[in-house]
Amino acid sequence: MRTDSRLSRMLHVLLHMARHDAPFTSEQIAAMVGTNAVVVRRTMAGLRKAGYVRSTGGPGGGWTLDRDLSQVTLLDVHRAVGGEKLFALGHEHPNPDCGVEKVVNAAIDDALRQAEALLLARLGEVTLADLAGQFDALCKAGNWDRRTAKAHRA
Repeated sequence: MRTDSRLSRMLHVLLHMARHDAPFTSEQIAAMVGTNAVVVRRTMAGLRKAGYVRSTGGPGGGWTLDRDLSQVTLLDVHRAVGGEKLFALGHEHPNPDCGVEKVVNAAIDDALRQAEALLLARLGEVTLADLAGQFDALCKAGNWDRRTAKAHRA
């Protein structure tokens, strides 16, 4: 089963944008996260529509942050990039004539509702500023800033 990595990819990009003085082009972002520029533009469009980033064209143009990191939660980014279904578990064919299937499906549905509510609440509590602070602490403790920059050189 393929995982949906849009949230983690865009959080990665947004944090790099926060520590970079110039706009990132779609091509630079694509190289950073291992995809193509068309996918980047499609995904970034959701972030732009939500007001978290902006784009400028022409030489020197690209994507930049348009909101303070403390004003954007992980849940905001999840929603902006089109994240809908959080879990792939479930049942495919409810059969109202089977009592066993009815109780199994009810148990799975209840567990998924509870897990989703917990995950959404937690994503809503964590801001990009929180992640940036954790990254800054990591850099201070072990020279990660230089390694991170080196990891993304083309």
